[in-house]
Amino acid sequence: MIETIGMILIFIGVAFDFLGVLGLVRLPDVYNRLQAATKCVTFGSVGILLGIFLLQGFTSFGFKALIGVVFIFLASPTAAHVISRAAHRNRIPLCNLSVVDKYEEDRELREDGGPKEIAEEIKTV
Repeated sequence: MIETIGMILIFIGVAFDFLGVLGLVRLPDVYNRLQAATKCVTFGSVGILLGIFLLQGFTSFGFKALIGVVFIFLASPTAAHVISRAAHRNRIPLCNLSVVDKYEEDRELREDGGPKEIAEEIKTV
């Protein structure tokens, strides 16, 4: 039974990886592609690693797979956020169909109200 669940998790992980690759090819801009890549890594690789853990059991290889799961859950979303923020700060344009730009709404890039100016305004109040 455990082998069947492990194989199902591996199959689901491979499916997520495949869909993530399709997203990288088909999506219009760096921000959408980054979202697809993050989901691909997080759910695809974690599914594969959990399936491997179930197949291997509580061996040294199984524990390494679990450590990989923890690392991916911590590093992948953080790296995606940093990359998207760097792309936005370098003024890489959004797709024409994008309707919301929360960084711009938060005055992330404006000369009259960047993060330093906002912090100074808060201190004076």
